[in-house]
Amino acid sequence: MTEPRIPTIDLRPWFSGDPHTRREIAETVDRALRSAGFLLVTGHGVDPELRRRIRSAAREFFLLPTAAKEPYAVPVGQRGWLGPGAEANGYAEGTETPPDLKESLSFAAQDPTGDPAVDAEWFLPNTWPGEVPSLRPAVETYLARMRDLSDRILELLAVALGEPETFFTRHTGHPTWGFNVNWYPSRDRIGAPQPGQFRIGPHTDFGTVTVLDRQAGRGGLQVFTDEDGWQDAPYDPEAFTINIGDLMARWTGDRWRSGRHRVLPPPADAQAEELISLVYFYECDPGTTVRGIDSHTYLRAQLDAITAG
Repeated sequence: MTEPRIPTIDLRPWFSGDPHTRREIAETVDRALRSAGFLLVTGHGVDPELRRRIRSAAREFFLLPTAAKEPYAVPVGQRGWLGPGAEANGYAEGTETPPDLKESLSFAAQDPTGDPAVDAEWFLPNTWPGEVPSLRPAVETYLARMRDLSDRILELLAVALGEPETFFTRHTGHPTWGFNVNWYPSRDRIGAPQPGQFRIGPHTDFGTVTVLDRQAGRGGLQVFTDEDGWQDAPYDPEAFTINIGDLMARWTGDRWRSGRHRVLPPPADAQAEELISLVYFYECDPGTTVRGIDSHTYLRAQLDAITAG
């Protein structure tokens, strides 16, 4: 049988397996990241009930009247509510598209480094909507799990690249990261999309690894490869979808590709479909130079690029 371009990796043998098993897993990861830039991972140990609680609380917020959400409105790259029309992710690859059909609650790293200039840009306090008090404890627990899981994935990636396990994590002692709870409203709520409009337009992510918990849907995630063009991403309710971003691709000298992807518009044949995705973007320590570029100068430029309008 032909190995899928986006394989499913059970992390349990990686964590506890013998050297031969770990080598086989690393080789599978290397092949996948050279083709699509995507993996699915199971055996991660993150409680599905935690993810359900985040979705439930976030949906309460998204369904509030616009006037109740507006006090939390922020520009792209800041902590708070990104309302309709805030982002157009296709802009990052030079594609002029209508704004993405989503709303987001956005959070980011907040523990200060002690450097005032760095902290003022990358480590500010998060904003927690008072209308949904159950959101904060669930998200904070989840973020701790995502930080740990992302480092473990970076260790796997280092071995897959033929490097020591700490090759990437030596640059994640005090990293930046972002976390978006993305709400994709239904068509019967927002109407028909404009021509060329997506829930999220085609783009690549900007950092090292992205850990995505998503829901199945007709208007869901698609991944691009040179061999197959746009294809629906495989789905497993137990799995996280992992993709690498631009910094990781550059770090590998473009051996691996930054996974190009999009989220389809709300479907005409499923008018009531709405989805919520939990998207954790992992990065690296401020000041990290990745093959000649300053990592965070690059990240800021890309965040500015996807601002709609």
